Amino acid sequence: MKAWQIVSDRGIEALELAEVASRTPGPGEVVVRMHANSINYRDFLTITDPVGRKLPYPRVPNSDGAGEVTAVGAGVTGVKVGDRVASCFFQRWTDGQCSAEAMASALGGAVDGVLAEEAVLRADGVVPVPAHLSYAEAATLPCAALTAWNAIVETGRVKAGDWVLLLGTGGVSIFALQFAHMMGARTIITSSSDDKLEKARSLGANVAVNYKRHPNWEDAVLEATNGRGVDLAVEVTGAKNLPRTINATRIAGTISLIGAMHGGQIDPSQFMRRSIRMQGIYVGSRRMFLDMIQAIEAHKLRPVIDTTFSFAQAREAYRHMEGQGHLGKIVIEVR
Repeated sequence: MKAWQIVSDRGIEALELAEVASRTPGPGEVVVRMHANSINYRDFLTITDPVGRKLPYPRVPNSDGAGEVTAVGAGVTGVKVGDRVASCFFQRWTDGQCSAEAMASALGGAVDGVLAEEAVLRADGVVPVPAHLSYAEAATLPCAALTAWNAIVETGRVKAGDWVLLLGTGGVSIFALQFAHMMGARTIITSSSDDKLEKARSLGANVAVNYKRHPNWEDAVLEATNGRGVDLAVEVTGAKNLPRTINATRIAGTISLIGAMHGGQIDPSQFMRRSIRMQGIYVGSRRMFLDMIQAIEAHKLRPVIDTTFSFAQAREAYRHMEGQGHLGKIVIEVR
C-alpha cells in the first residue's frame, strides 16, 4: 500500500509517496482503509520542523483520518469489519486527564499517522463516524473539532447567553463558532479578511472585527459586550497576542490557550489582577470525542471544508495551508 512519508528536514518537499508493506492487526488493533484525511497547523509544523520535534525518518504524517475497518485483531470488541470510523488523535487517552503516556501516542508525531491508504490503529483509538457525515467531513473531527469542543464545552463550560471570542478563521475557530452557537452563546470573531468575516457571519458570528483596520480590536470586543468582556476567549495565536485577549476577557473569565503561532512573553500579573483562568488545551480524550459525536449527530452539524485535494496532491494541500487563505478545513481524499 502507498503512504506519504517525511524523509528529511526539507519541509513540504520532503514529503515522499512510498510503497510500504501492509501490516496485520495485532491484539486490540484494527486495520482502517483510509478514505480521507484532513490537515492541521500542527501537521504543517511537524512537516516543516521534524528536527525540532525529534522525529525519526521516515514518518507518516497526519493525525486526522476517516475510513472503513477491513480487519480486526484478537480480542477486539465493539468494532467490526465494515464499520465507518475516525482516528483518535491520541491513541492512548481514553478518559480522565491527559498524561505522558497519552502524549506519547499522538498520531503523525510520536507514532506514524494516517496519510496512507491503510492505517493500523488501536480498537479504542477509533470512534464511529456520524451517519450523516461523509468520510471527508468525518476526517475533520479528530483534532480541530475535538480541540474546539474541549475549549467550548469541557473547559469553557459555555452556556446560553455567554460571549465567546474566537481569533482567526482556521479549523479550530470555525468549529468553536459552531459549537458555541449550538450551546446558545454569542460569538465575536476576528480576521484580517473581510471575505472570511462575511463567511463567518453566514455561519452565525454575531460580531466580526477586522484586526487590520482595527488594530486595537479588543476595544471593539468591549464595546460589543457593554464593557464587560467575553466569558471565554479561544486563543490560538500565542503570547504575542495574549495581552489584548486578556483585556477583552471579563474579570474571572476563562482563556482556552490552543497552539502558539507567535512567540512572546507572558506576564502572570495580567491574569492575577483580573482573576482570569487560562487553561492549555491539547485536543482531548476518546470519551470527549464520543460526547462530541453525540452532539454533532443530534444537531446534524456539518463541518466547514475549505478545499479538497486528491491523495496525489498531498504536497499541494500543505502549500494551500502555508498560504493561510483557507477558512475551515483542508481535506485530502485518499480513496
